[in-house]
Amino acid sequence: MKSEYDFSEATRGQIASSKGKTRITIMLDDAVIEAARDRAENAGTGYQTIINNLLRQALVPETHKLTSPTVKKPASKSRTTISRTEVAILEQKMASLVIEMQLFLDNPEHKAPKAKVAGQKKTQMADAD
Repeated sequence: MKSEYDFSEATRGQIASSKGKTRITIMLDDAVIEAARDRAENAGTGYQTIINNLLRQALVPETHKLTSPTVKKPASKSRTTISRTEVAILEQKMASLVIEMQLFLDNPEHKAPKAKVAGQKKTQMADAD
């Protein structure tokens, strides 16, 4: 460290611009913060960014999700592995998709008409006689 620093041209205020963001104080469970920090470490970003993105996904309508900021991974970190946390997240997403697909398939409005078997019409006519 230097013994003296020159702050004669320094200015007070924010170092980085935060347009479109509002600073708040919020109380979160320790487990939530820990999980967000784990995800952030794996993604190479800040935990507050992770929390913001998760809240955005949960609260902002689908039309706004398309323009939501994405987590940018640093170009210097090239990974060929996937973390346990990422696996757990993917498993949760896949489980949700399976449930959604099952609900879609169980809905009678979406079922395709069954194909008629050749000769089925003749059999039905013979039974009617």
